Amino acid sequence: MIRSPALILGTLLASTLSASAQAETAMKTDPARLSAIVRTLSSDEFEGRGPGSAGETKTIAYLSKAFGDLGLKPAGDGNSFVQNVPLLKTQIVAPGQFSVTVAGQTTPLVFGRDIMGITLRPVDHVTIAAAPLVFVGYGVTAPERNWDDFKDQDLKGKVAIILINDPDFEAGPGEPVAGRFGGQAEAYYGRWTYKYDEAIRRGAVAALIVHETPGAGYGWSTVVAPAGEGFDIVRNTPDQARLALQAWISREAAQALFHQAGLDFEALKQQARREDFRPVVLQGAHFSADYALSHTQVISHNVIGKLVGAKHPDESVMLSAHWDAYGVGPADERGRTIRAGAADDAIGVAGVLELARAFIKAPRPDRSVYFAAWTGEERGLLGSEFYGVHPTTDLDLMAANLTMDVLQTAGPSRDVVLVGYGQSQLDDLLKSAASDQGRTVTPDAHPERGLFFRADHFSLARRGVPVLLMMGLGGGPDLVTGGRAAGDKWVSDYTANCYHKACDAWSPDWDLRGAAADVDLLQVMARQVAGTRTWPQWSPGSEFKALRDASADRRSH
Repeated sequence: MIRSPALILGTLLASTLSASAQAETAMKTDPARLSAIVRTLSSDEFEGRGPGSAGETKTIAYLSKAFGDLGLKPAGDGNSFVQNVPLLKTQIVAPGQFSVTVAGQTTPLVFGRDIMGITLRPVDHVTIAAAPLVFVGYGVTAPERNWDDFKDQDLKGKVAIILINDPDFEAGPGEPVAGRFGGQAEAYYGRWTYKYDEAIRRGAVAALIVHETPGAGYGWSTVVAPAGEGFDIVRNTPDQARLALQAWISREAAQALFHQAGLDFEALKQQARREDFRPVVLQGAHFSADYALSHTQVISHNVIGKLVGAKHPDESVMLSAHWDAYGVGPADERGRTIRAGAADDAIGVAGVLELARAFIKAPRPDRSVYFAAWTGEERGLLGSEFYGVHPTTDLDLMAANLTMDVLQTAGPSRDVVLVGYGQSQLDDLLKSAASDQGRTVTPDAHPERGLFFRADHFSLARRGVPVLLMMGLGGGPDLVTGGRAAGDKWVSDYTANCYHKACDAWSPDWDLRGAAADVDLLQVMARQVAGTRTWPQWSPGSEFKALRDASADRRSH
């Protein structure tokens, strides 16, 4: 018999050990120990922890030893803490040729100005010759929202032109679609990754997403920064899993193309916000591309350990963070070249180690608890994605994944800011645990940025595993000293000056009491879920609920 979501949640919240009792049982995280771990991992010796570098070798050795010393069991390949992650690196060899032809008139698309893209196939050359162009609106198929932009349009051998974000992002209050996809809060369907995946499922040879800064959440300069460089996990059938070209096209270039084809770009955008929208073939319009591609492979590594459950070892909870940063790069204004990723995400890794320490010292929970440090997050969630494809435990029986990525360094706070608020019943467990700390839970202040889809928990979410992300960038916390204004200042200063830069370095001036309290919240939550036979549920309307529901019979007991 499958119990109702309300009953499941009630059972979780009234489990044998309440959140209050779990909090009393939990071993408090020591801010000084967090700081010491971060100081080591972000030191020059680790060279910015770039995948495939000497810094990775040192990082993997450090984490493997730490997991073993703590008393975890290996959960990587074989009897090892390490899971090999083969990565593909590709680079479009400049300049290449890109163009659109309408009614016999060819217009070049300048790489970097009009178009920017990557190819994630291990091939030496890519040629797309006069492929028909089809506008597919937002490129969304969402059965649970009764929405299908494709209407059975055949895209085989064609190039899809797709709008960024989702159908109600720009909807006015009187439009029927308003609120259907969460309003300004970006849904999974708004992410560029989803759009490319859907295009290949529909048979397209390539896809061009129209860049608009509000919908993307970043400017064209961010789009062009990779300069044709791409990363992916090594796939058995890359031609089936990846497009020949996945690209962005500038709004200006897209408008010009539509005008040449006798179409009104703005009018079509409005039509795309309607449920009855149908794809529009750009009559007489074709896209061509011809460029050389270099490609190499490198073996990177995840580090995974486990504490085997006392009663139900096949069921699990996972606590995770990513170990990689940006390695060595050009010198900044102070001459620093090592981009050490201290807050992003050495603190998260330190949190994983401290959670492992706490669980090892306590009585074993009923379910197994997995502790993971992923590679390749900064290159597209690659380590966690590889694990999603090649898990070392049964994901249908994973009750929850709790992920840490950029914990704040500004001291104690009165609240915890939750990215992805409202996605699952894990929110209620967090509220209960936070209440026992005398804190509240505040929803992400900028849901339009789609942070929920930009961290490693997402690789597990898209396999149906309920997830929760602890991230300090969802909005400024209400700091005990300085309030929300001080919290907002910390977020804005970090993102403007240090995010993915050499400035993201360990500092003796950090106050990690707030970060330690956040780690404690996850410990309480993990203990609750690992100590029951209940299964947290996705919220009704979540993009991931149907994925989980498909395997519900395996969790009925």
